Amino acid sequence: MRVVFMGTPDFSVPALEALHAAHEVVCVYTQPPRPAGRGKKERPGPVHRRALELGLTVRHPARLRSAEDQAEFAALGADVAVVAAYGLILPQPILDAPRLGCLNIHASLLPRWRGAAPIHRAILAGDAETGICIMRMEAGLDTGPVIACEATPIGPEDTTATVHDRLAAMGAAGIVAALEGDLAAVPQPDAGVTYAAKIDKAEAGIDWTRPAVEVDRQIRGLSPFPGAWCLVEGERVKLLHSRLADGQGAPGEVLEGFTIACGQGAVTITLAQREGKRPVGAEDLLRGLTLPKRLDSGSGAVITKA
Repeated sequence: MRVVFMGTPDFSVPALEALHAAHEVVCVYTQPPRPAGRGKKERPGPVHRRALELGLTVRHPARLRSAEDQAEFAALGADVAVVAAYGLILPQPILDAPRLGCLNIHASLLPRWRGAAPIHRAILAGDAETGICIMRMEAGLDTGPVIACEATPIGPEDTTATVHDRLAAMGAAGIVAALEGDLAAVPQPDAGVTYAAKIDKAEAGIDWTRPAVEVDRQIRGLSPFPGAWCLVEGERVKLLHSRLADGQGAPGEVLEGFTIACGQGAVTITLAQREGKRPVGAEDLLRGLTLPKRLDSGSGAVITKA
């Protein structure tokens, strides 16, 4: 097939590679380069860089609203467009241009977690599983009928990073398999719809008065970005991995090592990051950082449950 691929971050790269191996990718659409690094020089995103390595044509319009952009897209004569975390809303002329329409690789089991941050929200809410859906796109936000789904469990050690990588690989395999079939789609049910709002950095401050099960989900669900954090003697320390632990104490009390009492139960921190430093295991971090008897909370933001 003649495929237009539309994606931007690391999540999208495996799908681009899989489609390039199986079909003719006639053009790649991605977000424009953004300022990054200390010099704030414009830097192309992961899909942009990989597409150039593969020798593919890349376009990065800031929007797709102009008649000129839409005409250029239609002129590609694509059989199908595949969208994976592109980051732009597709207007109806774009959705209608490919012969077989636009298909989206979405990182949740629709209709649960439509929207911008489905992996984060699934972990934060304590979902037992998540997955990948291949969906036919329409004007609504992730409302289109579903062609295929595959589920994966969310384990007690999983973070957004580990689930992200697993789903990226599943999405790549899933879209290739879907294009080998008849692309028959089933409408999403009306029941069970939830929305995965974009993560706000204000959600990252840990409130030790909350139950340990919620603190643990917050730490794993916001890892690696933006990173849940607390204050240690006035220094903001990101907590990037944890597990539930035995023990009770006043909220924020350091029980042993890097085990911290919560409102109910306790969590053991296994991976953390000091300001300006790299993430390290708890033992390494504690060699250079002495914990007080009690840790301060962060912003105390409460994460809304679905």
